[in-house]
Amino acid sequence: MGHERESAHALWVSAHPRSDSLTARLRDIGVARLREDGWGVDVADLYAERFDPVLVDEGGADVRAEQRRLLAADLVVLQFPLWWYGPPAMLKGWIDRVFERGFAYDVPDPATGRNRKYGDGGLVGRRALAVVTAGDRAGSIAPRGISGDVEDLFWPLLHGTFWYTGMEALAPHLITDVHGIDEKEADRLGHVLADRLGAIRTEAPIPYLPMTDEFYDHSIALHPHVTAGLTGGAAHRRPS
Repeated sequence: MGHERESAHALWVSAHPRSDSLTARLRDIGVARLREDGWGVDVADLYAERFDPVLVDEGGADVRAEQRRLLAADLVVLQFPLWWYGPPAMLKGWIDRVFERGFAYDVPDPATGRNRKYGDGGLVGRRALAVVTAGDRAGSIAPRGISGDVEDLFWPLLHGTFWYTGMEALAPHLITDVHGIDEKEADRLGHVLADRLGAIRTEAPIPYLPMTDEFYDHSIALHPHVTAGLTGGAAHRRPS
């Protein structure tokens, strides 16, 4: 997992205002599976804990507490409903306040003096998974769907938050067409998520390129020979 501990530990961050939501049910099933597999799991229900997501001044005792939770984790799960193509303001504010400069990114490398980010940073050695529920139909979130490819849709989170701070980004666990599903279907979806979590230790992450001189020039653009002919997010992945 990157940094070794006696047992693996997960931080599950949930952002939904209702305790009877599909998000809550999936969280409970997922957390139970991780614990059955020997994980220690810290559940951060941001609404229930009344986290203040508004960034006014940096720092604060609540921010330091959340940073300690992150540092204790081998796996970070961010779970949320997709609202206007992004996470709820509660979760966005948690990231804004907790992922501070000097903690999660732009951490100076004592050997080189360069700030560590994009594949390196304050959260290196951890894996990160987004678990997302959406009202869109499956076909709409696809390479030719009106909402775009799933990894393009979540590029700001996968590459601009997870990878930027050094965490290995796993492919998002997206659940579509969620409006009006019954309890039987909710349980089935929970078991699909649980099955994935059962293999999460060995799942291959998205192979993003690190921000090194081998791949990027001094303007932080890819060298012409790197992934030649590709643009967009696909250009920033190692060739398969």
